[in-house]
Amino acid sequence: MKYSYYPGCTLKNKARELDDCARASAKALGFELEELPEWQCCGGVYPLGSDEIATKLSSVRALNAAKERGQELVTLCSACHHVIRRVNNDMRQQEEIRTKANNYMKLETPYAGETNVLHYLEVLRDRVGFDRVRELVVKPLTGKRIGAYYGCLLLRPGSVMAFDDPENPKIMEDFIRAIGAEPVVYPYRNECCGGYISLKEKEMAKGMCEKIKESAEGFGADLLITACPLCMYNLNRSAAGGIPVCYFTELLAEALGVKESGEVASA
Repeated sequence: MKYSYYPGCTLKNKARELDDCARASAKALGFELEELPEWQCCGGVYPLGSDEIATKLSSVRALNAAKERGQELVTLCSACHHVIRRVNNDMRQQEEIRTKANNYMKLETPYAGETNVLHYLEVLRDRVGFDRVRELVVKPLTGKRIGAYYGCLLLRPGSVMAFDDPENPKIMEDFIRAIGAEPVVYPYRNECCGGYISLKEKEMAKGMCEKIKESAEGFGADLLITACPLCMYNLNRSAAGGIPVCYFTELLAEALGVKESGEVASA
């Protein structure tokens, strides 16, 4: 299985572990991520203005590049996935946006949302299958009690993202079981970490992150996993100390035997 791959900016610097472990794990699981050439920043935030076309074009370029390769497009960063998936929905559903974007792009064949966008976790669930992941695990994380932190961007708006039930998701818990650990379900797993207010409203974001970590720890988790570099930043910066946080791909790579156990995963 080969997929077009959009890594996004943060995975090239602050979130290298998220990217490196995903690539190594993909090889072990039998699928290939082909990074799109000359990709551009997704914009970081989905532009809500219906007339805001220019800031959606980098996502359209990535989507069209995957279309031209005849491949599905895989993302990993929660923010990138959120932006690209919503822009793709615009190109499918909104004629005005689709027309303006294609007028800007001047593509040989107009793009109309043909590409299917998958998050890496969806590849594990819907293409590889968690049963197959379980079969390929060589170092099961037996005894680990892990809390999944979804945050906002993967789940909402539910009608567009179609990732999982936004109120009661289970994909990350199923992933945790597949690598041999025990999932811990806690109340704040799909609540906002403070996201984009973390620079302007530091105390508010800090309080939100503290509630998340305290909730997970209170329900018996000894580790949190996330797919979002922004969530990772906020949880570690605003709520320093307490339960450790790592990317889900780090644990996947450890369980598959393609990465040595690190300090976070061994905490």
